Amino acid sequence: MATSTFGGPAVVHEGPWQRRPPAVRRFRVGPRPALVAIWGGATGVLGLWWADTPAVVGPAGWLTGAGRITGLLAGYACAVLLALMARIPALDRGVGSDRLARWHAAGGRYTVGLAVTHALLITWGYALTTHSGVVDQTTTLVLTYPDMLKATAGFLLLIVTGVVSARAARRRLSYETWHYLHFATYLAVFLAFGHQLADGADFVGDNAAQLAWYALYGGVAAVLVWFRFVVPVRRGVRHRLRVAHVRPEAPGVVSVYVTGERLEELAPEAGQFFRWRFLHRGMWWTANPYSLSAPARPPYLRITVKAAGTHSAALTRLTPGTRVWAEGPYGGFTAARRTAPKVLLIAGGAGITPLRALFETLPGQVTLMYRARRPEDFALRGELDAIATGRGTHVVYCVDEPSAHGFPVVPLTAPGLLRLVPDLAAHDVYVCGPPGMREAALGALRAAGVPRGRVHHESFAF
Repeated sequence: MATSTFGGPAVVHEGPWQRRPPAVRRFRVGPRPALVAIWGGATGVLGLWWADTPAVVGPAGWLTGAGRITGLLAGYACAVLLALMARIPALDRGVGSDRLARWHAAGGRYTVGLAVTHALLITWGYALTTHSGVVDQTTTLVLTYPDMLKATAGFLLLIVTGVVSARAARRRLSYETWHYLHFATYLAVFLAFGHQLADGADFVGDNAAQLAWYALYGGVAAVLVWFRFVVPVRRGVRHRLRVAHVRPEAPGVVSVYVTGERLEELAPEAGQFFRWRFLHRGMWWTANPYSLSAPARPPYLRITVKAAGTHSAALTRLTPGTRVWAEGPYGGFTAARRTAPKVLLIAGGAGITPLRALFETLPGQVTLMYRARRPEDFALRGELDAIATGRGTHVVYCVDEPSAHGFPVVPLTAPGLLRLVPDLAAHDVYVCGPPGMREAALGALRAAGVPRGRVHHESFAF
């Protein structure tokens, strides 16, 4: 049971998904098991080379061997990269969408590096073996070896995707452009797959190794198709989401209420988000992540958005009845991360949305600190105060500058936070807000002695 101020006065309400079996709803794979699986797979891949290499002799042998190793690891890394972005629910809930995205970005750089190194080493090693020039050997490889033309096209596509994903280039692209260009990765992997089995010395004539490679790529393809395409389409048809109404909350901030059919089947947890696509003129082609700003209960899902860009500003013009396509729920920024009986929530600006839902639903002693530039920028204040009253606590509203309205200025430093919460090190802390505020809070929490495992945050930056 939870006290709710969702769309009206406080009421006691229990959604149907709160009665679902916890073991079904909360199954998740944490970061450590996921990393063990990834590195275990890499070790197994290296075992293919070891088992198929009785000896390494001379410079040509060393270069060719290194080229085979980097090629095997690049092929394996391509499969891992796709799996990380397949939006597998158990992995997404346990690791967190933002951490998976960081792993994917770091892995992408390593993958491109491995692919380039593989191409250089294997060409050089073959050239020494055949006593030919590197240019002649490259021409021979590309034009005469099976599936090498397709692999070369895939290799070039992978390089282009890596360049586009570099931080300097990414800043110059809109999220939508970057997102759609990233689909070239799928084509690159598809084009490069054939040459691994046709030309790889570790696969030719080894049916078991080929079967394992087919199983790896087939499994990744299956989860990609299922979770990235089939599940969203099935849910879109089944739930028939649409805008119910739009309500202003603060200057430039609106809440969008979405209704539909069988919403209890979505079973989102407080703190999670959906990727929302509004089928409205100028908006249908983009899907942006927005957290639920209240615990999901029939007949509504609700998001609260600050107009910070073209897409978010357009939400203020949505009309009732607009069809909505939502993928999710995603994210691990939930009560499952909690490890201590006391919790501090630190929200900045629009970061209040997932923390508002957690403030209502987290059990035990919960303190909310809400930061904004000006007093009028506080959104959902009436709801927050009502929840705080029901919990027997209060919300600490902080502004960046001294205010005539009596709001305190609490610096995001270790001494400032310790004055607010003297036993801060005994708390779990959830942080959500703009990048600068988030980084300042994380630094202050470290300096205040809060264990790293008790600090939880999630970012939607691409």
